[in-house]
Amino acid sequence: MKWITREKARVDRIACPWLIRKFVDPDAVFLFVPRDRVIEEAKRTGAIPFDTPGAELFHYKEGDYEFVTFDSIIRKYKLRDDALLELAKIVRGADASIPDAPPESAGLEAAATGFNLIAKDDFENMRMQFPLYDALYEYCKSKVKEGSLLKHSVKR
Repeated sequence: MKWITREKARVDRIACPWLIRKFVDPDAVFLFVPRDRVIEEAKRTGAIPFDTPGAELFHYKEGDYEFVTFDSIIRKYKLRDDALLELAKIVRGADASIPDAPPESAGLEAAATGFNLIAKDDFENMRMQFPLYDALYEYCKSKVKEGSLLKHSVKR
Protein backbone atom coordinates (compact mmCIF):
# COMPACT_ATOMS: atom_id res chain seq x y z
CA MET A 1 0.00 0.00 0.00
CA LYS A 2 1.07 3.58 -0.65
CA TRP A 3 0.30 6.30 1.87
CA ILE A 4 0.64 10.05 1.42
CA THR A 5 0.73 13.03 3.74
CA ARG A 6 2.09 16.54 4.16
CA GLU A 7 5.85 17.06 4.16
CA LYS A 8 7.87 18.33 7.14
CA ALA A 9 6.33 15.73 9.47
CA ARG A 10 6.51 16.07 13.22
CA VAL A 11 4.33 14.20 15.75
CA ASP A 12 1.22 12.62 14.19
CA ARG A 13 2.72 12.37 10.68
CA ILE A 14 5.61 10.29 12.03
CA ALA A 15 3.55 8.34 14.59
CA CYS A 16 1.11 7.28 11.86
CA PRO A 17 3.72 5.70 9.56
CA TRP A 18 5.13 3.86 12.61
CA LEU A 19 1.61 2.62 13.45
CA ILE A 20 0.89 1.63 9.85
CA ARG A 21 4.15 -0.31 9.45
CA LYS A 22 3.79 -2.06 12.85
CA PHE A 23 0.07 -2.90 12.81
CA VAL A 24 -1.48 -2.38 9.35
CA ASP A 25 1.01 -2.90 6.53
CA PRO A 26 4.68 -3.78 7.19
CA ASP A 27 5.54 -3.05 3.54
CA ALA A 28 3.88 0.37 3.42
CA VAL A 29 5.45 3.02 1.20
CA PHE A 30 5.14 6.66 2.27
CA LEU A 31 5.06 9.81 0.18
CA PHE A 32 5.48 13.32 1.60
CA VAL A 33 4.34 16.26 -0.51
CA PRO A 34 3.45 19.93 -0.01
CA ARG A 35 0.21 20.45 1.93
CA ASP A 36 -1.73 21.78 -1.06
CA ARG A 37 -0.87 18.75 -3.21
CA VAL A 38 -1.71 15.81 -0.91
CA ILE A 39 -5.23 15.04 -2.17
CA GLU A 40 -4.30 15.64 -5.82
CA GLU A 41 -1.23 13.38 -5.55
CA ALA A 42 -3.24 10.75 -3.69
CA LYS A 43 -5.65 10.56 -6.62
CA ARG A 44 -2.81 10.50 -9.14
CA THR A 45 -0.77 7.80 -7.35
CA GLY A 46 -3.55 5.79 -5.71
CA ALA A 47 -1.97 6.45 -2.30
CA ILE A 48 -4.07 6.66 0.86
CA PRO A 49 -4.03 10.22 2.20
CA PHE A 50 -3.64 10.73 5.94
CA ASP A 51 -3.27 13.59 8.41
CA THR A 52 -4.36 16.20 5.92
CA PRO A 53 -7.59 18.17 5.54
CA GLY A 54 -10.08 16.33 3.34
CA ALA A 55 -8.69 12.87 4.13
CA GLU A 56 -10.74 10.17 5.84
CA LEU A 57 -7.81 9.54 8.18
CA PHE A 58 -7.55 12.90 9.92
CA HIS A 59 -8.34 14.53 13.24
CA TYR A 60 -11.93 14.20 14.49
CA LYS A 61 -13.96 15.39 17.45
CA GLU A 62 -16.34 13.64 19.77
CA GLY A 63 -18.14 16.41 21.60
CA ASP A 64 -15.46 18.96 22.46
CA TYR A 65 -12.71 16.34 22.65
CA GLU A 66 -10.20 16.19 19.78
CA PHE A 67 -8.72 12.94 18.50
CA VAL A 68 -5.79 12.81 16.06
CA THR A 69 -5.02 10.84 12.91
CA PHE A 70 -3.26 8.15 14.95
CA ASP A 71 -6.66 7.57 16.63
CA SER A 72 -8.41 7.52 13.24
CA ILE A 73 -6.13 4.73 12.02
CA ILE A 74 -6.67 2.72 15.20
CA ARG A 75 -10.43 3.10 14.79
CA LYS A 76 -10.54 2.35 11.04
CA TYR A 77 -8.36 -0.76 11.29
CA LYS A 78 -10.00 -1.92 14.55
CA LEU A 79 -6.71 -2.23 16.42
CA ARG A 80 -7.42 -3.63 19.87
CA ASP A 81 -4.06 -3.55 21.63
CA ASP A 82 -4.39 -1.84 25.05
CA ALA A 83 -0.76 -0.64 25.01
CA LEU A 84 -1.37 0.91 21.60
CA LEU A 85 -4.41 2.73 22.99
CA GLU A 86 -2.19 4.10 25.76
CA LEU A 87 0.35 5.26 23.20
CA ALA A 88 -2.49 6.97 21.32
CA LYS A 89 -3.16 9.11 24.38
CA ILE A 90 0.46 10.27 24.44
CA VAL A 91 0.46 11.04 20.70
CA ARG A 92 -2.88 12.84 21.01
CA GLY A 93 -1.57 14.98 23.87
CA ALA A 94 1.52 15.89 21.85
CA ASP A 95 -0.40 16.76 18.68
CA ALA A 96 -3.69 18.29 19.86
CA SER A 97 -4.79 20.75 22.50
CA ILE A 98 -6.52 18.45 24.95
CA PRO A 99 -7.24 19.20 28.60
CA ASP A 100 -5.87 15.93 29.98
CA ALA A 101 -2.64 15.43 28.06
CA PRO A 102 -0.41 12.82 29.73
CA PRO A 103 2.90 14.20 31.01
CA GLU A 104 4.74 12.05 28.44
CA SER A 105 3.13 14.08 25.65
CA ALA A 106 5.31 17.13 26.30
CA GLY A 107 8.45 15.02 25.97
CA LEU A 108 7.20 13.45 22.75
CA GLU A 109 6.39 16.85 21.27
CA ALA A 110 9.84 18.18 22.20
CA ALA A 111 11.64 15.11 20.80
CA ALA A 112 9.55 15.15 17.59
CA THR A 113 10.35 18.82 17.07
CA GLY A 114 14.05 18.18 17.59
CA PHE A 115 14.09 15.26 15.17
CA ASN A 116 12.24 17.38 12.62
CA LEU A 117 14.92 20.06 12.95
CA ILE A 118 17.91 17.71 12.52
CA ALA A 119 16.53 15.34 9.87
CA LYS A 120 17.51 16.08 6.28
CA ASP A 121 14.07 14.93 5.06
CA ASP A 122 10.91 13.14 6.20
CA PHE A 123 12.34 9.70 5.45
CA GLU A 124 15.34 10.28 7.68
CA ASN A 125 12.97 11.71 10.30
CA MET A 126 10.95 8.46 10.23
CA ARG A 127 14.09 6.34 10.43
CA MET A 128 15.34 8.27 13.44
CA GLN A 129 12.00 8.48 15.27
CA PHE A 130 10.69 4.92 14.83
CA PRO A 131 12.90 3.63 17.68
CA LEU A 132 11.37 6.33 19.91
CA TYR A 133 7.89 4.96 19.14
CA ASP A 134 9.12 1.40 19.71
CA ALA A 135 10.35 2.49 23.14
CA LEU A 136 7.14 4.36 23.98
CA TYR A 137 5.11 1.32 22.92
CA GLU A 138 7.14 -0.90 25.27
CA TYR A 139 6.66 1.70 28.02
CA CYS A 140 2.90 1.61 27.40
CA LYS A 141 2.93 -2.20 27.54
CA SER A 142 4.50 -1.98 30.99
CA LYS A 143 1.88 0.57 32.12
CA VAL A 144 -0.92 -1.70 30.90
CA LYS A 145 0.64 -4.68 32.67
CA GLU A 146 0.86 -2.64 35.90
CA GLY A 147 -2.74 -1.50 35.47
CA SER A 148 -1.72 2.16 35.49
CA LEU A 149 -3.84 3.42 32.61
CA LEU A 150 -4.42 6.94 31.34
CA LYS A 151 -7.82 8.54 30.54
CA HIS A 152 -9.68 8.91 27.20
CA SER A 153 -9.06 5.79 25.13
CA VAL A 154 -10.00 5.61 21.49
CA LYS A 155 -13.48 4.10 21.22
CA ARG A 156 -13.25 0.57 19.93
